[in-house]
Amino acid sequence: MAVHGDVTEITVNHPDLGNRTLFPVANQGNKFFAGGLTNADDANGVTSNGELIVTKTRGVGFFEVLIEDDSNEREDANFIKQLAESPKPATYTLSLINGTVWSGKGVPVGNYEVDLNAGTMPFKVNSGNFTKL
Repeated sequence: MAVHGDVTEITVNHPDLGNRTLFPVANQGNKFFAGGLTNADDANGVTSNGELIVTKTRGVGFFEVLIEDDSNEREDANFIKQLAESPKPATYTLSLINGTVWSGKGVPVGNYEVDLNAGTMPFKVNSGNFTKL
């Protein structure tokens, strides 16, 4: 039986900024791709005699999670800003409620905008690949 569910925590280990734990918001539509080779979804990927043309591309690994922003004590948004400004990648470890743990080295991408009313922010990290620990 397949069991899935929330990301329970994200541990960040940066060579200059140190270690930090970020806390995802429960019951959200979080996204994850371990990275690696994918096949193009091309309806025209066929020869005139009906042979399939397979186009492989390397996809970047990523996760996108809605996290809590504690602007008073942990200053999560400021920490993510520092991660994004750093020339060095960090190691990210995702722990899921189903007991699986994934890890990869990468950087935050996109905007890190805080919803001031809800105290949350989207957090997306691109990595070469994520591996299951």
